[in-house]
Amino acid sequence: MMNQAKKEPDKAAEAMRRSAQRIKHARSTKHLSPLRGFGSFGIIGWSVAVPTVGGAFLGVWLDKVAPQSFSWPMALILGGLVMGIIIAWGWINKEDHDQYKDQP
Repeated sequence: MMNQAKKEPDKAAEAMRRSAQRIKHARSTKHLSPLRGFGSFGIIGWSVAVPTVGGAFLGVWLDKVAPQSFSWPMALILGGLVMGIIIAWGWINKEDHDQYKDQP
């Protein structure tokens, strides 16, 4: 009778083992917060908006200081927009690389 009791799996021990495995898996897996997406939108927005608006202000100043046949504000708004998109693109690639580097 004693041999039979040892061969049967202990249900409590098995439940504890499964629970420990779930906890270990949950701690090792990175979970992304839904708020992180909103933060990403904000950073991407600011990284595009700041150079664009900065280009506009610099262009208005250059129009007063060094007038040309073309519009400084329009040229620098487009330049700031391109620069902002490049900055945002680099940030997205960095975040994407950081998110997936730990996964097999």
